[in-house]
Amino acid sequence: MRILVMGGTRFVGRPLVKRLMGAGHELCLFTRGRNPVPEGVEHLQGDRGSAEGLAALQDRPFEVIIDSSGRSLEDTRLVIERTGPPSHRLVYVSSAGVYADSELWPLDEEAPTDPQSRHAGKLETEAWLREEGIPFTSFRPTYIVGPGNYNPVESWFFDRIVHGRPVPLPGDGSTITQLGHVSDLAAAMARCIEVEAATNRVYNCTGSQGVTFRGLAAAAARACGQDPAAVEIRHFDPAGLDRKARKAFPLRLAHFLTNTDRVRRELAWEPAFDLETTLADSYANDYALRPAGTPDFSGDAALLG
Repeated sequence: MRILVMGGTRFVGRPLVKRLMGAGHELCLFTRGRNPVPEGVEHLQGDRGSAEGLAALQDRPFEVIIDSSGRSLEDTRLVIERTGPPSHRLVYVSSAGVYADSELWPLDEEAPTDPQSRHAGKLETEAWLREEGIPFTSFRPTYIVGPGNYNPVESWFFDRIVHGRPVPLPGDGSTITQLGHVSDLAAAMARCIEVEAATNRVYNCTGSQGVTFRGLAAAAARACGQDPAAVEIRHFDPAGLDRKARKAFPLRLAHFLTNTDRVRRELAWEPAFDLETTLADSYANDYALRPAGTPDFSGDAALLG
């Protein structure tokens, strides 16, 4: 199929493009030109941040459009206005952050959503695609991590463990969160194109299990080759912080756990990485390869006093 990938040279895009190329698809990547594009792949350069920046897409039809970087309805709508709707499918990366707070866990795809969440633009995009009759598949991951992650999630823990700093955890550390490996998300995205039942479906897509903050810190220590018992855990009172904040502490201060039965059943997909192998891969193939330096730990003072 002829596929347009919005981005494709960073994080999710790298393993996804590799899979699509291996499957023999004809790819076109639209990027700002800051990173190299694989040989043999058409490259259109522009900035999706403005209507003018998308000029290279004008009257360029595609069978599939993959949008992993759109944050608002306008982001995706501007692309469709230039290319026309994809004839087969639009594959969209939404977020499990669209769900409302709940007392029931894990959350499935029918759980109530929060129109005031910071991911509301992704929720609006899903609704617009459905209203317009544009065939789509949307993925709602929790925290996607792994090599190339530019969000300080696992690296936040690695920084403190590697540099012998205390690891601040909110409350008693029993809050449950959920991580998934970037390559597993890419595999599900590539797979959905081949499955007709995935048309107009929304999928939670992440690791199969949740983990407490304490368990995450221990797993991160093992990924760094250290004994978790030797890592100092310092607990702080999260009462004064935004429960969904990702500032001084990188994760939501509330449970964040989704049910992935639907994607596993309908796409015959299973994550290849569990928590331990996810963090080990991210450490060995990304964090350990970064230039040496001292991270900024100033934000910890706000947590620990």
